[in-house]
Amino acid sequence: MPPDNERERLRQTFDRAAQLYDQVRPDYPEVLFDDLIALARLTPPDRLLEVGCATGKATRPLARRGFRITCVELGAELAAIARQNLAGFGVQVVRGQFEEWRPPEPFGLVYAATAWHWIDPGVRYRRAWQALRPGGHLAVWAAEHVFPEDGDPFFGEIQDVYDEIGEALPPGSVRPRPGELPDDRAEIEASGLFEVVAVRQYDWERVYDAGEYIGLLSTFSGHLAMADWKRNRLYGEIRRRLALRRDHSVRRHWGAVLRVARRLEEG
Repeated sequence: MPPDNERERLRQTFDRAAQLYDQVRPDYPEVLFDDLIALARLTPPDRLLEVGCATGKATRPLARRGFRITCVELGAELAAIARQNLAGFGVQVVRGQFEEWRPPEPFGLVYAATAWHWIDPGVRYRRAWQALRPGGHLAVWAAEHVFPEDGDPFFGEIQDVYDEIGEALPPGSVRPRPGELPDDRAEIEASGLFEVVAVRQYDWERVYDAGEYIGLLSTFSGHLAMADWKRNRLYGEIRRRLALRRDHSVRRHWGAVLRVARRLEEG
């Protein structure tokens, strides 16, 4: 976890790539939402609170299932696109910081998809607890890069360019395989406010051409924060190398860990 000031700086970068984020970030598997509903004992039209909805990737699947959702999103452009994408559903998109926002009523579920790690760790569990009704649940997950044994070798091959531009992986970094992402159960329960009731892992794959893959990288905070010359060097080499491939594309494997925790009544 980066220091508070660095986390806040990187957190602010996503709004610059709002339209691109909507186009290239992956959708989550439908089975994840079916499991979430069952594990959190939700029934439409329960009220849900989403933390950091971005453009609505994790909002639409639940809105289509009949839930009423309030989303708190920091970025103005992200919130604007979310409102467009979610028009016609029972969804309210509020622009603001979850750490400071006060819920008008209790919710049955507070959830965050690829956003929880950007929320201040000193207050996020307390804020979620305060937003939930008795017996309510917290659910968090994130789309992450995983590396199956038969995965695309491109990511290892392109690492030399990251090393060259001074963006090497930190010492001790590992490439997790599908189903082997850490579940962070201990962190949730260490808050003293929640009991983890279930952990589920999911994996899926998407194929990207050079433009799509560079677009995807351009929605990641680390790449958005790079100096222009670094991005130009990296993206140019990605285009060159993928052009040499027969299918001109790259396969990226995604993984997610769904953690569902029940609100404890002694908080």
